[in-house]
Amino acid sequence: MKRVLVVRNDKIGDFMLAWPAFAMLKASTGCHVTALVPHYTQALAKLCPNIDEVIIDPGKDAASPEQKNLMNIIKAGHFDAVICLFSNFRNAKLMWQAGIKQRWAPATKLAQFFYNHKVKQRRSQSAKPEYEYNSDLVRAFLAHNQFAVIEPSAPYLHFEADELTTFKATQALQLGIAADRPWLLVHAGSGGSANNLSVVQYAQLTRSLQTQHPQLQVVLTAGPGEQALAQQVIDLMGKGAVLAHDLSLPDFCRLLACGSLFIAGSTGPLHIAGALDVPTVGFFPLRRSATPLRWRPLNSEGRHLAFHPPANAEAEDMSQVDIPEVVAAVTPWAAAFWS
Repeated sequence: MKRVLVVRNDKIGDFMLAWPAFAMLKASTGCHVTALVPHYTQALAKLCPNIDEVIIDPGKDAASPEQKNLMNIIKAGHFDAVICLFSNFRNAKLMWQAGIKQRWAPATKLAQFFYNHKVKQRRSQSAKPEYEYNSDLVRAFLAHNQFAVIEPSAPYLHFEADELTTFKATQALQLGIAADRPWLLVHAGSGGSANNLSVVQYAQLTRSLQTQHPQLQVVLTAGPGEQALAQQVIDLMGKGAVLAHDLSLPDFCRLLACGSLFIAGSTGPLHIAGALDVPTVGFFPLRRSATPLRWRPLNSEGRHLAFHPPANAEAEDMSQVDIPEVVAAVTPWAAAFWS
């Protein structure tokens, strides 16, 4: 087994939760690992230490010549196996047409008939974190091919200390804040994924934490199209916060690595922070497919707190999250991270 293709061509958060699977595959086999990803996760894939090569998926709506070119690239890869962590009909048919001998995927949907190695997972039950479902698929592949499993551990994304020191100093100068004080990073955008807190709730939470810990430097982060939302939080706070935006994806990762604590809803940036093992506070609805358990970030034990609406509220009514209760829980827990 020399060359393995891993498919995770969906959203940023989903891709980040595949990093333990990539780490396990690389450490256990030493093989050449190629990732098939969409263009918007390409920069992240290139940061992953356990991915040797990246193939860009132009997407299902791309023109016929682009689809044919993707097929040619996959065939030219001469892969011994493919592991589809994200399986749909298009992915399944593509791998079958490419003639890859071992084709692994969860045993769900009609697409499973294109694979010759399937693992029953029942992901719809959300009985475990998404990253565990990904890793279980790799474990099955390793067992079938008689590889000893080497279990990975956090952090899955890492920057050298000297690099971060220089980056943080530059960002501090641009943002007008102190580099030697703890940074509380808050991401109010959702990227169209799970329901999130309102700007009023984020402002109340951030203002309360800063009042109790005046040494905190509050930085609102914003992805494409989220700048106005982040600015609303800053305006509601009244003072004491700055906005970081228009960063490249690799620099956004570096910014998160500079944080003492990261707060966000269940969205891609939360999972990037988790991969860095930056302490995280996440807000999740109670819908079964979107629970705190299913979308738990990659933090090591004790470095993540999750909050959701109370059991007697509507599953996705994030307005029912009690911010004073959140502050009371976060304050003693996070004190060790920003002391």
